[in-house]
Amino acid sequence: MKFKDYSIIKELKDQLERMAFKKPTDIQFKAIPAILNGEDVMAIAQTGTGKTAAFVIPILDQLVRKKRGKYEGVRTLVMVPTRELAQQITDVFQEIGKDTDVKTFGLYGGVEQEAQIKRLNRKVDVLVATPGRMFDLISQGHLDVSGVEHLILDEADLMLDKGFLKDIQDVVKKIPKKRQTLFFTATIDKKIKSLAYSVVKDALRIQISPKNPVAKNVDHAVAFVEMDHKRFFLENVLTEYEEEAFLVFVRTKVRAERVVAAMERVNIKTTFFHGGLEQGERFKILDAYRKGEIRVLVTTDVAARGIDIPAVKYVVNYDLPEDAENYVHRCGRCGRGRNKGQAISFCSKDEEPLLQTIEEYTGENIARLELDPNEYGQILFDADDPNYDWQKLIDQDNDFWDKEDNW
Repeated sequence: MKFKDYSIIKELKDQLERMAFKKPTDIQFKAIPAILNGEDVMAIAQTGTGKTAAFVIPILDQLVRKKRGKYEGVRTLVMVPTRELAQQITDVFQEIGKDTDVKTFGLYGGVEQEAQIKRLNRKVDVLVATPGRMFDLISQGHLDVSGVEHLILDEADLMLDKGFLKDIQDVVKKIPKKRQTLFFTATIDKKIKSLAYSVVKDALRIQISPKNPVAKNVDHAVAFVEMDHKRFFLENVLTEYEEEAFLVFVRTKVRAERVVAAMERVNIKTTFFHGGLEQGERFKILDAYRKGEIRVLVTTDVAARGIDIPAVKYVVNYDLPEDAENYVHRCGRCGRGRNKGQAISFCSKDEEPLLQTIEEYTGENIARLELDPNEYGQILFDADDPNYDWQKLIDQDNDFWDKEDNW
């Protein structure tokens, strides 16, 4: 089945054609017809499978077909865990719905609320919001959700991890019981099930979850590299694929900044991204990365979930994550939709227990990139630059396991 065969308005079909959306992904194929029929849906699918478009397309169709009545508040409420995800989903609604009169607005903290209040006063059909700022404006009387027709919870598992359970329960009390609810999550456990069944009624359950949770479009492997040598191996990879976009994951904010400094000392331009940056700067960096103005982005796990950069083909786990689930989400930043991706992890001796935990979580052994001693030594030799005091930089990394450095 192709998008042109769906019973959706012509404006959406034409725009999807311009966006080169031909055939739906598995989650889109299973979810779109049910959402168009007004059913509640609980969908469990890996990152990078096209979940956002799976609800954006049918929701836009419904909003256009059913005109707004006297109610002037928000018609569709999308709750998300992060500001970056709020902005990204807002962009998707606006791009796919550009030929419709549906108005979408992203609401989140970190920016002044006066401009947000003015925008809400001009009527908003779709509100994509993080809980904090949303409840601030509801309590101040600037946001009306009393007539919401569609409630969408995206990245519900991360919302629970961030402690948003009460926020979700509170918003459910403020919106009509008669509504359509869509629940999207990458993982499922008892807490997620409990939340899902408390907000969806007689929901259609859709699960796209192969045995290995790493997306099938992503080839992933691990190389055993000592902690002090990782920067040389990263330099080698970035030099070898000098035209490609990379997303490099590290454990802490401090690590991100130091890796960027190390790469720039060997004339490889990189940019760091982490939760310590101002919100405006974070959006600016992501926008430049999407446009190809930044080739290498070194980031903490703040970018591991929800962020969709289609051009990213390569992910490097410079540091293995302490949370095995984050390994899956990191790898899922490449190989988006129907694209192919490759992820490589650098594993030091101290990180081998983390590797074991990741393999237990994924249910299979990660492919090993075997480096013979000569090849390993050659990479160190080629990367060695006598103009810089690499030992000094290495010594600065002794706080790698410092728990105070978090994202």
